[in-house]
Amino acid sequence: MKSRANFLSKLVFGFGSGNADGHAGIASLLGGKGANLAEMSSVGIPVPPGFTISTEVCRYFFENEFQYPSALRKSITKALSKIELETERQFGDPTNPLLVSVRSGSRFSMPGMMDTILNLGLNAETVAGLAATAGSERFAWDSYRRFIQNYSHVVFGLDNTLFDVLIDHKKKERSILFDSDLTAEDLKLIVKDFKNLLDERFNQAFPEDPNTQLYGAISAVFRSWKSPRASKYRQIHNIPEDWGTAVNVQAMVFGNISEKSATGVAFTRNPSNGQKTLYGEFLVNSQGEDVVSGARTPRALTRSGRAKRDSDLASMEELMPAVFEELREVQERLELHFKDMQDIEFTVEEGRLWILQTRSGERSSEASIRIAVDMANEGLITREEAVTRVGPSVLNQFINPIVNPKCDHLLLGKGLPASPGAVSGAIIFDADEAVTLAEKGQDIILVRTETSPTDIHGIHAARGILTTTGGMTSHAAVVARGMGRPCVTGAADVFVDYKNQVLVAGRWEVKAGEPITIDGTDGQIYLGTAPTIHPIVSDHVTCLMSWAKSLQKY
Repeated sequence: MKSRANFLSKLVFGFGSGNADGHAGIASLLGGKGANLAEMSSVGIPVPPGFTISTEVCRYFFENEFQYPSALRKSITKALSKIELETERQFGDPTNPLLVSVRSGSRFSMPGMMDTILNLGLNAETVAGLAATAGSERFAWDSYRRFIQNYSHVVFGLDNTLFDVLIDHKKKERSILFDSDLTAEDLKLIVKDFKNLLDERFNQAFPEDPNTQLYGAISAVFRSWKSPRASKYRQIHNIPEDWGTAVNVQAMVFGNISEKSATGVAFTRNPSNGQKTLYGEFLVNSQGEDVVSGARTPRALTRSGRAKRDSDLASMEELMPAVFEELREVQERLELHFKDMQDIEFTVEEGRLWILQTRSGERSSEASIRIAVDMANEGLITREEAVTRVGPSVLNQFINPIVNPKCDHLLLGKGLPASPGAVSGAIIFDADEAVTLAEKGQDIILVRTETSPTDIHGIHAARGILTTTGGMTSHAAVVARGMGRPCVTGAADVFVDYKNQVLVAGRWEVKAGEPITIDGTDGQIYLGTAPTIHPIVSDHVTCLMSWAKSLQKY
């Protein structure tokens, strides 16, 4: 077996209770997520306790036929005991179980490209303990159902749609419409069906031992570093393969216990236009994946955000005012500490706020310029730093076209303005086909109910993205902004008919291959190729360019 000459003696870095073994300066070792979790813990941000397995272990894993360093298990056992002490729960204890999440963490953010496993530690015994401590049998069995589906897909490669079929069958059997209508007894039967499915497909029993679950999950997250979607993302963004990923193991906190719980994503500034205002979305009684996957269209965080959406659903500011104010304070502290616009994932567990992640947020070209100029004027960064942060590629695309206000093309519908710019192209409903047609020189709009990480190649090939569900912090929105693609999400006015390959908008039907225009600046969707114009250059662009010219003199 090979050994690395520079292999570090410390494999696992703990964080929690205001302390951390690492810090933001060693992201190459802890990954961006692990480094920022350590940093947040050190400055007193409410972070669930956990530990990070370093990127060196990932490299060792691939170089040594998927084996771990001999000292790793002892280090993990020690780190787990610290989480148990802080949470007053025991990993694998049937009466008071500690559950953990297992997440990846590259040096640079790769949103949705690698795997995550939640609720790890549940089995036939601990599910009863979770039900007792949470005071809800339905919540516990729903968590167990989610865990089995998540783990079976990530670790064993079982197709998620097979699980969805079983859930839909149970709902039809009970004559109910929503997953939330399933009772604890329904979920118990679904759990049994899920386990049988794994056994039938792979002759594999679902692992009951929490430690077996844990190491299976760690290996799966490491392996996802070289998955096709992650490899394609690295290729697009020039991220070296030999960097590897860290793995973050963290105590679970639950946003899906009751109506007093929630999960969401917040940006410290608007990632579309750079305005200095708290921007984001949340879902009541949900887990984080429900927000970022785009499967559900979430609520706005702020009262003003709700008004812009013309939504009847109360914002977090209105529904959970005390938690909202705490979140506002946290986001201000994080931006001041990291001196950049932050993208924050959070969970509210029975009224208590937890921060799961912070990172420099993906932003549009317009937002990039405004944020850099504003932060320099606020004294957070220097003018030199502002100019450096906005590279030539951003300046070259800073004027995003918009649909000409005098346009008389038919308005098909409206969604959320997830990534600015107006673009026209033939609608295509499949990522692979989008790539094929784009390579032939066609302008494509990728249209989906929602996107997933497996669509990354189609998003890259398309000129714009349209989804009928999801919010402005969904997978489609975040990836599109990072690539500079116009994007409209949550377009409930239109419907994707995959079977007949048409986009339905009222009495209008647009077939695959026919053109539409989307405007990610205002969320409008037009039939055909609508005319576009370039807006007037903003004061922020003029200011930044003047700074760049003055710096060239020195």
